[in-house]
Amino acid sequence: MPHSDDEEIADLEARRRHDAPRFARGLGSGRPRRPREYRRGRAWLAMALAIAVLVLGAVLAQGLLLAAGLVMAGAAVNLFDPARRRRRAQPPRP
Repeated sequence: MPHSDDEEIADLEARRRHDAPRFARGLGSGRPRRPREYRRGRAWLAMALAIAVLVLGAVLAQGLLLAAGLVMAGAAVNLFDPARRRRRAQPPRP
């Protein structure tokens, strides 16, 4: 019995609807929303704040502000990783 492409498409659609329901609804209406792992609004905000602190530390010649800006930038870069939530959600291996 040949395997139908319609079954595969329906399976993909069901998985997508389960994984990202807002994205699937938007895709059906013709205006899809980005999946959660690719929305990086908070990451950009954190990076802009870190760069602002870094520049302020350079302008005022304050080493503490420079160091704080570098630490904040390092933390903000971590927010850009799309696999971060998946790694955190997985249970630890025994």
